[in-house]
Amino acid sequence: MNKSMLAGIGIGVAAALGVAAVASMNVFDRGPQYAQVLSATPIKETSKNPRQECRNITLTHRRAVQDENRIAGSVLGAVAGGVLGHQFGGGRGRSVATVAGALAGGYGGNQAQGALQDRDTYTTTEQRCKTVYDKQEKMMGYDVTYKIGSQQGKVRMDNDPGTRIPLDSNGQLILNDKA
Repeated sequence: MNKSMLAGIGIGVAAALGVAAVASMNVFDRGPQYAQVLSATPIKETSKNPRQECRNITLTHRRAVQDENRIAGSVLGAVAGGVLGHQFGGGRGRSVATVAGALAGGYGGNQAQGALQDRDTYTTTEQRCKTVYDKQEKMMGYDVTYKIGSQQGKVRMDNDPGTRIPLDSNGQLILNDKA
């Protein structure tokens, strides 16, 4: 055998051994490229924001009564009733009619003044306010449970990752996908 043939066989054996060594190291087998997402639970925060809610209401007030006993109405009614009663009858009957007219007029004047005082009202508009709370939900992120091979893990992410999360060349999660 010549030297070049021996050199070729040596190089061939060395190459075969090298390929076998590389194959046993799994250099070309990179492992999984994605982690499988098992669950993604949304994390929400609820806040209550207070605000004033106001409305105008109309109030009816009764004016202050200056003659609570209704003396003016009673006196005016009695005078008018007495004058009117004096027009009827003669002698003692006239006196009875005058007294009866005065009594009836006094009672009627008292009642009339009371009705007028009850209707003597005025209205005002008042603003009434109360505090109400608006609820607002804010998405904080997602608690994600994932699986790489036979190992499980958890991570919080800003967005829903879908069904899988990409892995880098070291088998670590790529959480901020800026592709």
